[in-house]
Amino acid sequence: MKSWPALDASSDQSELLLAAVDDFNPTAVEEREDSLRVFFATRAARDSAVAALRAGFRITPIDVDDEDWARRSQENLTAITVGRVTIVPARPASPAEDHVIVIPPSMGFGTGHHATTRLCLAELQKLDLRGKSVLDVGTGSGVLAIAAAALGAASALGIDDDADAIQAANENLECNAVTNVTFAVRDLMKEDLPAVDVVLANLTGALVVRAASRLMTAVRAGGTLIVSGVLATEGDDVRQAFANRTFATLVQEDEWLALTIRSRG
Repeated sequence: MKSWPALDASSDQSELLLAAVDDFNPTAVEEREDSLRVFFATRAARDSAVAALRAGFRITPIDVDDEDWARRSQENLTAITVGRVTIVPARPASPAEDHVIVIPPSMGFGTGHHATTRLCLAELQKLDLRGKSVLDVGTGSGVLAIAAAALGAASALGIDDDADAIQAANENLECNAVTNVTFAVRDLMKEDLPAVDVVLANLTGALVVRAASRLMTAVRAGGTLIVSGVLATEGDDVRQAFANRTFATLVQEDEWLALTIRSRG
């Protein structure tokens, strides 16, 4: 049975921990009643984070059973609506919403309920996606790529450097009535990105800063880049990384930011 390497931390350290753990490439965060659980793709990444951060944070390494996590999440997960998009863990018999996207719980890849996903979904719906091509960088569960197609995009490609995430995204794709979405394993920092009309990058603040020029290169003239996964404390660094670009919007939910940047036409 598959298990996922993680670490548990006190919730009163959550914002500082999320900023500090970013260098170790966490794959997901589960906000619990009185603690924070951070997941990693490999035990080596988790163990490196624990060794580096133990002195400054109250953290405990743990391995989480995949099936147990999915079962508990399924029991507690509710539908969430952002604008015209509703994300559910299982397709209802008679959906009343305009666009229902099914994302079953799967450890490490997100179910669309995190604030950063909601921010991206809201910003995405401000665009006219008809006839547009979309690239979802760090696609995880694939929810944003699937949503883009449901909202009218001509095509959507989701990429992630985690093969398990891409497998989960393809499984999620089968749960949804869209046919113009593909997923692929690619490394943002090592491989060329295709040129598209809209780029979505729900990553981390530090990675957005490092990848700023690569992300903008993928946006066609007159296109749009939406970045999120950015803590409010990282906002100035992200804005500086795109200093010569035009910011269309900056929105915030709790401690998280999403920024929409226009490419010159």
